[in-house]
Amino acid sequence: MTALVVRVVRDTTNELPAYETLASAGLDLRAHLDASVTLAPGARALIPTGLRLEIPTGYEGQVRPRSGLALKCGVTVLNAPGTIDADYRGDVGVILINLSTEEQHIEPGDRIAQLVFAPVTQARWEEATQLGSSDRGTGGFGSTGTR
Repeated sequence: MTALVVRVVRDTTNELPAYETLASAGLDLRAHLDASVTLAPGARALIPTGLRLEIPTGYEGQVRPRSGLALKCGVTVLNAPGTIDADYRGDVGVILINLSTEEQHIEPGDRIAQLVFAPVTQARWEEATQLGSSDRGTGGFGSTGTR
């Protein structure tokens, strides 16, 4: 497997994200905080990671929820998956939301999200007066059934 080289500036004392197993797709992002952040039920907050990345052109970083945090605490990434564009150089922030009925606390260094790198395809528009037919046609939400 060929590794993608991503340059990183670490403005935190947290360790760099690492793959937890050989076959892991995502790296765990950690909260770069001076103090605990409390998320009330339904509240959201932008949590910094203290990482700035130089992602190669043709790739993006996808910020995704951690399944354990979502299941056990009801905390997830609000704009999942969040996109980190290759030309962005600021702090990687994670928008967390508390979907539980209890306060949740994010502590400095907590693993709060996963980061997955993926190739990007940019589209080129071709205007048309009509589109080709398909079996589905204009059927939208629920048009293929519910089960």
